[in-house]
Amino acid sequence: MDKRRNIIWTIVALACAALALSGVADTTSDDYADEAFKRGLVTFAVARALNGVISVAQGTEVAVEPGGVGVNFTVGQILDPINDLVEQFSSVMLVATSSLGLQNILLNMTGWWGVTAALGLAALFLIVATWWPGGATAATRTLAVRVFLVAAFLRFALPVLIIGTHIVFSAFLEEEHDAATAVLEATSSEIEEFNEDQAAPGTEEDGTLFGRLGEMIDSSVASLDVSGRIDRLKESASSASEQIVKLIVIFIMQTIILPLAFLWLFVEGLKGIAGRATRMKD
Repeated sequence: MDKRRNIIWTIVALACAALALSGVADTTSDDYADEAFKRGLVTFAVARALNGVISVAQGTEVAVEPGGVGVNFTVGQILDPINDLVEQFSSVMLVATSSLGLQNILLNMTGWWGVTAALGLAALFLIVATWWPGGATAATRTLAVRVFLVAAFLRFALPVLIIGTHIVFSAFLEEEHDAATAVLEATSSEIEEFNEDQAAPGTEEDGTLFGRLGEMIDSSVASLDVSGRIDRLKESASSASEQIVKLIVIFIMQTIILPLAFLWLFVEGLKGIAGRATRMKD
């Protein structure tokens, strides 16, 4: 039993040391972290762009007079609720993107050769304590295991949570994220187009009877067109609000809930291994 256990510990120690030296986990987690960071930047840019076009539209009051009857549309009243939500979303995305950027920095720290060397020394200490001629004391072997587990935690905790988060995001959240971002981009483009149309200079007045009649007809058509576009803006704003809430949930899961969950699982796994190591002396 002791010999089989010694072989298992030796394989684990050598495998962890080899994995750290190969840099496979570092490369994979670095690619995933960089991808997540760029995705966060893009979403943050979309949120800021939407906030900008809404701010411009809020100062727009559309006035059309079909047949001499004044009709006013205040765009700001329609977009004010979503603008408050977009501002809050921008703040969330700033924090989320900063968190993703911090992961890249921490990855460079955990992948530093000094941390890898510490893990290698801890693995060597564990192997020596395991196969020491005549058998090392139970306290020494327990200490060796705990030192090795602490070194393994420092070396692999961040790559594990980044890779785990990426797997869950790709399987369950990526499609929803892309669809929600596309809706926000479409809404931003629609509001921007509306702003440009309202800012376009009007045509010169024609004093003739036919000219005034044509202007009345054009004004009536424009009134119907603006009214329809206002209705579409209302629908777009409502849809965008739903997608913003969805994106907030997605990024909270990606930057807080999932990393903490995988970190907890990793710690609990190491604690379980440490508990078994403590019972070696029994």
